[in-house]
Amino acid sequence: MADFGSGELDAFRSEVRTWLEANYPAELRGADAKVHPEAMWGGRAFEGSNDPQIVWMRRMAEKGWTAPTWPKAYGGGGLSPAQARILDQELAAGRYRTPLASFGVWMLGPVLLEYGDEAQKQEHLPKIINGQIRWCQGYSEPGAGSDLASLQTRCEDKGDHWLINGQKIWTSYADKADWCFCLVRTDTSKKHEGVSFVLIDMRTPGVETRPIQLISGESPFCETFFTDVKIPKENLVGKVNGGWEIAKRLLQYERQNISGGFGGGGGAGGAAGDLGQLAKTYVGADASGALADPDLRQRITLNKMNMQCLGLTIARSAAESKAGNGPSAAVSIIKYAAAAFAQERSELMVEALGHQGLGWEGEAYKGGELMAVRGWLRSKGNSIEGGTSEVNLNVISKRVLGLPDPK
Repeated sequence: MADFGSGELDAFRSEVRTWLEANYPAELRGADAKVHPEAMWGGRAFEGSNDPQIVWMRRMAEKGWTAPTWPKAYGGGGLSPAQARILDQELAAGRYRTPLASFGVWMLGPVLLEYGDEAQKQEHLPKIINGQIRWCQGYSEPGAGSDLASLQTRCEDKGDHWLINGQKIWTSYADKADWCFCLVRTDTSKKHEGVSFVLIDMRTPGVETRPIQLISGESPFCETFFTDVKIPKENLVGKVNGGWEIAKRLLQYERQNISGGFGGGGGAGGAAGDLGQLAKTYVGADASGALADPDLRQRITLNKMNMQCLGLTIARSAAESKAGNGPSAAVSIIKYAAAAFAQERSELMVEALGHQGLGWEGEAYKGGELMAVRGWLRSKGNSIEGGTSEVNLNVISKRVLGLPDPK
């Protein structure tokens, strides 16, 4: 869709601002809003729920604004890139909660629009937009992490259905998901050319999930087991043995989304507040009001500058992606830098806390201090999830810089 002129965009901004103010639930205003912690993800668990976060999600979904640039034919907003930027700006300016956090919106939906058939689009895209189905991603396996194409989860053609046997690992929120988009092996004689992309209802008999507890004390990741799992033939996306192309495309969207979280501070303990102010609280200030430790002050300033530049780069990349044909291999540059800056920020935060950064639990530590410590531990995964930093460097060297493979 072509962008409107400036006058029409100004009118659209006014319309958006007015609508958001009128439709944002009063219960969500303020930092202490009482909502179910999982409500932002939606899914079958919240069918019929009146949680204010779910009410907000439904209102935004009715406008198509949970997926603002997707076609109206599937329930999307049908907005132009310029209109979508205005919506993002107004949501940020009004400090409105994200209406829907969804692997369906961030990863599956874009590839269905590109590779799915019309029946798959009509079936799945509206449910993604409306937050009816919560999706998880079945990619990595115990023997296929960085070398993802080595995956061994078998998918056999049984005539009227597919039969799946195998195991996935690091499946984020698999224990809470309704459906899974999954890479499976349909040809054992080939590596990359023997992979297919399928969709699996997690209620199907034979699907089992087991949460993995991390050093941060959380369990967002799971082992997922498939034992004689039968799925309909129409759950294959694209061509048989053509899943690797889809897998690579989806990873570009995943890395773009993960990088966006880091750019906003979400992957770097951003909820703990401004790093410079936090450091002053614990380290103290000099006579001029600046952070008393000049070395720490310099490193914090550099990190804040890098994070600000990263955020602007991510915004530009997202705008180019919406205006063009989706993200490019250059997303790997952003993902690599985002992981490094996020881990650095978490390290600086714990350093600034001093001995208060050594706590795990107990009355001697404030909630924000414990959040920073656990966030520091969680940040260790930033350079692994969504493609390791080493893999992203390889993508950059080959697909961005055009360098040859090492001999």
